[in-house]
Amino acid sequence: MSNTIGRGLLNQSPYHPTFPEHQNKSYSITPANSLYHATSPSFVSTKSAHQIQNLLVSTKFREKNFSTAKTKLPPGRRQKVSRIPCAVLATDPSSELAGRFNLDGGSELQIDVKTPASGSLTQVNMQVTNSSNTLILHWGALHDRKKEWTLPPRRPSGTNIYKNRALRTPFVKTGSESSLTLEIDDPDIRAIEFLILDEAQNKWFKDNGGNFRVQLTKDNMRSNVLASPNVSVPEDLVQIQAYLRWERNGKQAYSPEQEKEEFEAARTELLQEVARGTSVEELRAKLTKKDDNSKGPVVRKSKIPDDLVQIQAYIRWEKAGKPNYPPEKQLMEFEEARRDLELELEKGSSLDEIQDKIIKGNIQAKVSKQLQTEKYFTIERIQRKKRDILHLLNKYATESVEETLSPAPKAPTALELWSQAREEQDGGQFLNKKLFKMNDGELLVLATHNPGSGKIKVYVATDLKEPLALHWGLSKESMEWMAPPPSTLPPGSISLEKACETQFVEDSSRDPFYQVQSVEIVVNEGDFKGMPFVLLSNGKWIKNNDSDFYIEFDSGPKKVKKDAGDGKGTAKALLDKIASMESEAQKSFMHRFNIAAELVEWAKNAGELGLAGILVWMRFMATRQLIWNKNYNVKPREISKAQDRLTDTLQNIYESNPQYREILRMIMSTVGRGGEGDVGQRIRDEILVIQRNNDCKGGMMEEWHQKLHNNTSPDDVAICQALIDYISSDFNIDVYWNTLKSNGITKERLLSYDRGIHSEPSFRRDQKGSLLRDLGHYMRTLKAVHSGADLESSIANCMGYKSEGQGFMVGVHVNPIPGLPSGFPELLRFILEHIEDKKVEHLLEGLLEARVELRPLLLKSHNRLKDLLFLDIALDSTVRTAIERGYEELKSAEPEKIMYFITLVLENLALSSDNNEDLIYCLKGWNCAIDMSKNRNDKWALYAKSILDRTRLALASKAEHYHQVLQPSAEYLGSLLGVDQWALNIFTEEIIRAGSAASLSVLLNRLDPVLRKTAHLGSWQIISPVEVVGYVVVVDELLSVQNKSYERPTILVAKRVKGEEEIPDGTVAVLTPDMPDVLSHVSVRARNCKVCFATCFDSNILTGLQANEGKLLQLKPTSADIIYREIKDSELVDARSPNSPENGSAPSITLVRKEFIGRYAISAQEFTSDMVGAKSRNISYLKGKVPSWVGIPTSVALPFGTFEKVLAHGSNQAVAEKVKILKRRLGEEDFSALGEIRKTVLQLQAPTQLVKELKDTMLSSGMPWPGDEGEKRWEQAWTAIKKVWGSKWNERAYFSTRKVKLDHDYLCMAVLVQEIINADYAFVIHTTNPSSGDSSEIYAEVVKGLGETLVGAYPGRALSFVCKKNNLDSPKILGYPSKPVGLFIRQSIIFRSDSNGEDLEGYAGAGLYDSVPMDKEEKVVLDYSLDPLIVDGNFCMSILSSIARAGSAIEELYGSPQDIEGVVKDGKIFVVQTRPQM
Repeated sequence: MSNTIGRGLLNQSPYHPTFPEHQNKSYSITPANSLYHATSPSFVSTKSAHQIQNLLVSTKFREKNFSTAKTKLPPGRRQKVSRIPCAVLATDPSSELAGRFNLDGGSELQIDVKTPASGSLTQVNMQVTNSSNTLILHWGALHDRKKEWTLPPRRPSGTNIYKNRALRTPFVKTGSESSLTLEIDDPDIRAIEFLILDEAQNKWFKDNGGNFRVQLTKDNMRSNVLASPNVSVPEDLVQIQAYLRWERNGKQAYSPEQEKEEFEAARTELLQEVARGTSVEELRAKLTKKDDNSKGPVVRKSKIPDDLVQIQAYIRWEKAGKPNYPPEKQLMEFEEARRDLELELEKGSSLDEIQDKIIKGNIQAKVSKQLQTEKYFTIERIQRKKRDILHLLNKYATESVEETLSPAPKAPTALELWSQAREEQDGGQFLNKKLFKMNDGELLVLATHNPGSGKIKVYVATDLKEPLALHWGLSKESMEWMAPPPSTLPPGSISLEKACETQFVEDSSRDPFYQVQSVEIVVNEGDFKGMPFVLLSNGKWIKNNDSDFYIEFDSGPKKVKKDAGDGKGTAKALLDKIASMESEAQKSFMHRFNIAAELVEWAKNAGELGLAGILVWMRFMATRQLIWNKNYNVKPREISKAQDRLTDTLQNIYESNPQYREILRMIMSTVGRGGEGDVGQRIRDEILVIQRNNDCKGGMMEEWHQKLHNNTSPDDVAICQALIDYISSDFNIDVYWNTLKSNGITKERLLSYDRGIHSEPSFRRDQKGSLLRDLGHYMRTLKAVHSGADLESSIANCMGYKSEGQGFMVGVHVNPIPGLPSGFPELLRFILEHIEDKKVEHLLEGLLEARVELRPLLLKSHNRLKDLLFLDIALDSTVRTAIERGYEELKSAEPEKIMYFITLVLENLALSSDNNEDLIYCLKGWNCAIDMSKNRNDKWALYAKSILDRTRLALASKAEHYHQVLQPSAEYLGSLLGVDQWALNIFTEEIIRAGSAASLSVLLNRLDPVLRKTAHLGSWQIISPVEVVGYVVVVDELLSVQNKSYERPTILVAKRVKGEEEIPDGTVAVLTPDMPDVLSHVSVRARNCKVCFATCFDSNILTGLQANEGKLLQLKPTSADIIYREIKDSELVDARSPNSPENGSAPSITLVRKEFIGRYAISAQEFTSDMVGAKSRNISYLKGKVPSWVGIPTSVALPFGTFEKVLAHGSNQAVAEKVKILKRRLGEEDFSALGEIRKTVLQLQAPTQLVKELKDTMLSSGMPWPGDEGEKRWEQAWTAIKKVWGSKWNERAYFSTRKVKLDHDYLCMAVLVQEIINADYAFVIHTTNPSSGDSSEIYAEVVKGLGETLVGAYPGRALSFVCKKNNLDSPKILGYPSKPVGLFIRQSIIFRSDSNGEDLEGYAGAGLYDSVPMDKEEKVVLDYSLDPLIVDGNFCMSILSSIARAGSAIEELYGSPQDIEGVVKDGKIFVVQTRPQM
């Protein structure tokens, strides 16, 4: 941020002081609209009140003392107006009736004028009886010597400016009457003129056909007063009156010229008062007397020394909690402190007694230090309000949309049909095609080239009906006119000077609807660059928005368009429309924004993918991948108006569609704010004022002026900043170019503008100060239009500002946004005061506090919602830039501080996210980790590591969502528009980098090694410790290679491992940064297959391993590390790994086909190896044998052969035939048949006997029958059973059986039926530690909710612990949970797979097949900060100890290590299955 801009925004005060050149100038940042300018003088502590009775004090500490507001001036020189608060001038108003007018319908207008005795404020009261609800006052003021209306700056609320020529103010309706009051404070205004508009009826009320007029003053009053040499007023009273005027006008920011005008206006008011007979003493008494309506402090004589007042004020401030007082409150507090002490005097205390009473301890030292080091009544750090973080929760998740809406196809227009016919007829290459909209039709211009012909054909066609002539020329430079050579003239053409005129010829189509008239021109290739033209109709010229039409014969460098693909995963119809409109959009920003505004509604109806298309398009524009302006002049106000239209549309969608707010914010940040037309027009006007005021009308400034006049763009913000930096660096031209380069602007780009910038800036040294001032103001104007994320302009827009016009230049008045939170302006001032601090912690706190305060306003309707949104976007962006600047601050910081910074950035990310539930719970987790660290909890680092892992998962999920939503649209639209391939490749990545997620990731990476070191975690987690040798292969995800067979021993370095994958044949090791559970399927498979499997937490180590791709490495795992070295191929035989291909193929597993026993359902007491698998038998065996405190759920089963029996049933004959055909395809290695078989199995009908037997068996076993709740419930149960059977053909299981040459046809599937326990927690136990092989130690993992998140492919880690079997009361936690989601379900039934292919000798088939609940599980985002297993140490130890005891008891029962699954409900342990640990 430029210092110049910063001061310009902050130092908004009524008047700016002047300094003689030889004096030092001292500047300090003061909040906007404060009572004092930053350089306003202050009290000296040694002065007493009676010495300064006529001066008011600033209570802001400055330098090392207070100073009096006395200014010595040379004789004869008027004293400059000072910023001194005082009482409002008290007056006795008088009133007179100015007029009564009859309107129509029994309605009457009555006007009276009230003029205070002092003449400082005149009130014009209007009242209309029997009025409508929609009356508008259309008005202006008449000044001396001016005939035109002027627009008074003091206006009633709700007033709008109409075309810069009048004001429009709505009447206030009360009962049957409407009223309005105007306050006039300008003595030069001699009359008010107005009309009244009934807006509902569009009816004007006039005074006998003319304007109503209200006379305010006698014409000669002012001149008589000013002409009298004997009438004068003291300068200090003029200062006070000037302050009052500034205060009444809303404390606006005045230019130096306005300050002078205001000062003289104040003098005039007092002179008028004196002329009426008021004495100077009476004036002084009125101005210095406290009035009830005045906000200023009382000025009085006082016996209290100011040093005591200072101390008392400090004590009051300290007792109030050291709040950040605004200037007005500072003054009030200082005077209140004086009153406190005066009351003590009145009670009889002496000054010595008061001094002894308040000066205690080190209070004087505190005050002295405050005076020396800090600003009085200000703070260096805000106090953030204590809030419940859950108030920031958003749950607006968008649903994935594949198919999107597109408008119904329209019938082709006459020109479209005509164009299509010409394209087919010529069959050449398109050079350019343009379509222009006109009032009564369209104009099409087509330039084609047939390679080898040496000719260019230009077609101009229109569907206008009236006779037309084409007035045209040719050009070698853009937009120039040259006479066409005779050889190019169509028949009947007339040659003119530098042009030619050709009549349009009607097309010969028989269908009158499709008739067009056209002109065909043939030009030699290479002779000319383009063709300018206009149309002539009945003696009238038809132009392109007051400019000539123009068609280029070469539309510029052709970007090679790639194959766009099928547009899958996009709003394809919308993107096709955008691509078709791009040639029109690239004319100017006005065209692009207007087109976008028209397409946004379509995009909204297409859902998230539609809005993603708009974002991609706008992002291509913002990153200069698309043409900004092409041979089209447009006024800045037209651009800002188009921006306004687009952002208003986006605002409306934001308000009504909360699920799209995140992506809408992104779109708005690429567009810029825009604004009322006057703001845009100032871009054009203000540059002329800068040139005139600074005598720089030629060279680069003139070229830039021409560029701005032709088409302003966001580049102008960078150019202005480059000029400011160049001038500030004492005219170092390298600084100018470096600023441009850092903003992506090269010399070539400057030259490429329609009005190119060829020159470098060159100024005189005496221009430096005024140029910096003027360019600083101009930067605000540029940013107001172009910068959506600029903080200063966003704050100014919300807090309100006013810029008067100079000469021809329009003025701008932006009102403050009403309804802002209390103290919000002061908070924004704090931010601006600290915006460039090197240490950013306090700034970040302020930015986040501002965003949180702003949030409620963003969630509801507001007439200035757009401005609030742009402020929030700017605050969000500033957090990112601040945190990047703060990296240096964190280099040697303690972990606690890094964690605190993480909470700030995480809060910022949550505030910008539609669905932030996971982020909010991460934030709560970090706050818990900080508290644990402060309380010296020895588990803090271990807990913080789990929160860090979860936060990383949340960022990965967000990035994946962005990639899924945005990248397909970027690639499809980019290919249509010819966008550079590199820009498409990194599109989503750059979107992520632009937000807080990237900054958060950097902080997590900094903290990770610190936590691992503190928690003694090391750089690895060894899941399967096997020493291996293999060749390194790097893959993105294990899933993509799970069915591959490697011919040589392979060490896979996989970026992603979910947990359900198979390990490919030939793989000896899998190393990953991902975090699958130690007891996940892939972890179990790795241990069973003797494959080294480990998670690497250190990105540097992982990068080193990836760099060894193709090399032969030896891996040696230890308990917490992996040591590797490169070896030679000759060493491979000696170091062969157990899973190497050279060690022989996997043994063949033989299955025994199971036959149907004649029964569809059996109870647990009947389970045998001929009927069910080991899963069912084991659970039956446990019943009655485990300790009573371990629960076993009731079970029944559908035995082996039931599926085959149902398939062979007569009602399923068609299904059986289809399965047979699909199995044949599968045998031919058409693996797509797997999914089709699963779908076909779902078509099975249940035999009546199966339903009866299953019902009887379940009821007799004490289980509920689903059909009792209705037929639909039974259908749910039957579908779940079929899904279990169908899982025989899931890909993972099928390929796993192929590897061990298991006969898939012999695989039989029983179905174990159990009641679901609605669990609080689920666990898996291995009674021998699987990582170390220690049989004396139990290892277990626990998740919240159902166990599917533990054994399935759900991201994150479970809570893990070990427990010695000889000390089951002392479990040791190894890691806290990081799983973001838990699964919960109603009381229901689960159908578990139980095949004859599980738990075989030499083959672990467990977990390959599906278990399906009858009801769908509910996914719940988990808040571990409320989980007693995490926060209640006693509860945690009790549950973990019980789990360990259950595992030990079951192992003792079987006499061998067990793999046990179970749940916890209300503190009770339930075991749902057990199997031998493999």
